[in-house]
Amino acid sequence: MSFANELAGLLPDDLPNRQRVIEVTAQHLELIVEANKTLNLTRILDIREAAIKHVLDSVLPWRLFSGAAVVVDAGTGAGLPGIPLSVVLPQTKFVLLESVQKKTRFVESAIAALGLRNVEALPLRAEDWLKYHHADIITARAVAPLERAIPLFGPAIQQGSRALFYKGPEVQNEIETAMPETRKRYLMAREILRYELPDSLGTRTIVEVVRGNKDA
Repeated sequence: MSFANELAGLLPDDLPNRQRVIEVTAQHLELIVEANKTLNLTRILDIREAAIKHVLDSVLPWRLFSGAAVVVDAGTGAGLPGIPLSVVLPQTKFVLLESVQKKTRFVESAIAALGLRNVEALPLRAEDWLKYHHADIITARAVAPLERAIPLFGPAIQQGSRALFYKGPEVQNEIETAMPETRKRYLMAREILRYELPDSLGTRTIVEVVRGNKDA
């Protein structure tokens, strides 16, 4: 079974640009597998597991990103979730930030090979880039616990912008632990989406962090 065949059976029928997502993300996964021979990008190389955890997981919450002009993927690693989402939402600009330069070079080469015109990769920490640039949405999959992520990204979350973090099933504990940080910065964190990955590969929770008010 190929990446493309697995993705064709996994991706929702109503996913925008579905056929192009299958073609582009299958090629992206092939590039990851090849690069992984010399660069530690991922431990997930099984065809079906990679299709689920790298692509399906990235795109299932696509509606939450719809309508954003600029999305920042903080700590993108091999380009996830930014590259799959960028194919679903070609009118949105995606800025993929990765402080490990070898990984950034891989993502840059992947963007070129995949012909993605709405994506750029930069060898920077997201919190540094965000000091000087605006993003409608900040997202990350491999993000630190919320009590550490909030101080990093909180200053960039203004009225009209938000953070969407991919988290596991036990996120309520993280939200409660981070409450002193969110309150101090007049932010609010809440679970807004939960879904199960196929093959019992886990529960995903999307946590939204937005600007609140001084009475929140």
